[in-house]
Amino acid sequence: MLKYVDTKEVFAEIPDEITLAVSISGCPIRCRGCHSRYLWEDVGDPLTTEALSAMLTGHFGITCICFMGGDNDPAEVNRLAAWVKAHADVRTAWYSGRDELVADIELANFDYVKTGAYDAARGPLNSHTTNQRLFRVEHSPMANALTDITYRFWK
Repeated sequence: MLKYVDTKEVFAEIPDEITLAVSISGCPIRCRGCHSRYLWEDVGDPLTTEALSAMLTGHFGITCICFMGGDNDPAEVNRLAAWVKAHADVRTAWYSGRDELVADIELANFDYVKTGAYDAARGPLNSHTTNQRLFRVEHSPMANALTDITYRFWK
């Protein structure tokens, strides 16, 4: 079961969105130079649909919910994103530390996906040299495609 430690309303994680970032613990990626090492441990409260419902009703004005982590159980992140899509009028995002999406993720459940472990030598998303990528999911009846929008972080 996924657990979350905290939530924050943020404006920089997903361009043009007022995002509720949900920090998920138990991260197996453990990036060198990680700014959120407290999320490496298996701590926090269960991330359930009931918890998500409370988060969504308690944060008026958000346009997106972003699962920050969850690489220890991508299938559960996918299930929770599907639940959000079915029960709330917000976009969904996932910040994964994996270099590629796993088969457990159905793009239909997401509007944005970030991939890539943090590499201090290459920098975060706002660095032109970053290895991380933020994709907007382009939904269509034929297939879902990923459009790289990482450049939106560069000034």
